[in-house]
Amino acid sequence: MPRRLWIYAVFLLSGFAALLYQIVWQRALYAIYGINIESVTMIVTAFMLGLGIGSLAGGIVSKDPRKPVLLYFSVVEAGIGLFGLVSLGIFHAVGEVTLGMSAFPTFIVSFLLVLLPTMLMGSTLPLLVAHLVRENKNVGKSVGTLYFVNTLGSAFASAASVLFILGNAGQAGSVRIAALLNFTVSLLAYVAHRRAQRPAEIQATLAQVAAVAASDADDEPAPTKESASAKKEVESV
Repeated sequence: MPRRLWIYAVFLLSGFAALLYQIVWQRALYAIYGINIESVTMIVTAFMLGLGIGSLAGGIVSKDPRKPVLLYFSVVEAGIGLFGLVSLGIFHAVGEVTLGMSAFPTFIVSFLLVLLPTMLMGSTLPLLVAHLVRENKNVGKSVGTLYFVNTLGSAFASAASVLFILGNAGQAGSVRIAALLNFTVSLLAYVAHRRAQRPAEIQATLAQVAAVAASDADDEPAPTKESASAKKEVESV
């Protein structure tokens, strides 16, 4: 259990960052397009659909036991953080471009903008579940525990964003905090991936050394009768 605590901790941070993004992005898009039933529906639909598609994609990728799921998780978290850093600028730029458009094209463009990062967010759960299942062989416990800590992180973010973060850091500062959390999670996952690879790399190196030694032994010429008799003469002298 203590060996897996770091996974629960980083996934809690991942859930915290994800919910913080959702709150900030909702406010940013509301400021651009206004608060109405259409904008609320678009944002909620994009988030839920993106999480679902990402979860499906992550499950497909993680089915292969040879895939380095921790490395994939690290890359996904870094991708979320990179998008988060530039997200507000993108939203405002797209808002200016779509200002004169009709409702439907505006809906589609905004929908796709939110869909991309939420797909990345949705893929994180199946990737970590696959890693834990490879260790403890317990699917139910892995899914339940990870879903719990991720939801707990989202609950903390929901309260913290309203009570402290948004009021003190604003929207731009809030997404920078969320991105910093993503990069921290990505780094920790990458370090864990490299540590997990070390035993396999050492084993492969030892196998190569053994193979080279065996090959050298096979190539060594066998002693002839002349060399054996010469050796005896030298020893008698």
